Amino acid sequence: MNRKQLDFLMEDLRRRYLPYRQRQTDTALGKITAETDDPFKVLISTILSQRTRDEMTDKAAHQLFARYPDAKSIARAPLPEITRLIKPVGFYRQKAVNVKEVSRIILREHGGRVPPVFDDLLKLPQVGPKTANCVLVYGFGIPRIPVDTHVHRITNRLGLVKTKTPDETEAALMKVVPREYWIDLNGLLVRFGQSICRPIGPKCSECNFRRFCLYYKTGVK
Repeated sequence: MNRKQLDFLMEDLRRRYLPYRQRQTDTALGKITAETDDPFKVLISTILSQRTRDEMTDKAAHQLFARYPDAKSIARAPLPEITRLIKPVGFYRQKAVNVKEVSRIILREHGGRVPPVFDDLLKLPQVGPKTANCVLVYGFGIPRIPVDTHVHRITNRLGLVKTKTPDETEAALMKVVPREYWIDLNGLLVRFGQSICRPIGPKCSECNFRRFCLYYKTGVK
């Protein structure tokens, strides 16, 4: 994909889905960021969302924050109570341990504030590159590229990158995508992946990128 095609891609997605920050209540993380710009809630919600459906993440996050809204209160909360509140999510017992430990570390080492630094975020339990980037983008407005399954799948289908893992995709995208697009890329591709470029049964007939999509040219057409 060349720069002209990339510009067309972003322009089309922005026209289709923006202003997604005003309408982003279709995902659990979107609901949290629409209601608050608190980086701590973005961090905890992203941890809860791992390998969990959006509706379950949303329910668990709201139950948890209604009772314990910040790092201090979660760090001091009884583990069984945290476990009960986040039970809707997958692997809730392990996540309860991680959520409490993350809160303790943030309280002890960062004064209760989430650090706006990628490497510092990676030191927290259950925080990988995608989660760290989500916190930076949605919690602080810092340009990064969170790579989830949608971003990894779609950018490889389009031929924008040729990678095997999300970590490889993140590194490759940061080299080929202009920084001006980083903030919006994840949110736009997630919505595109949910509605058009789905993992199974993609709606290629409704896609405006067929003329340069590698997947369409080699697999569908």
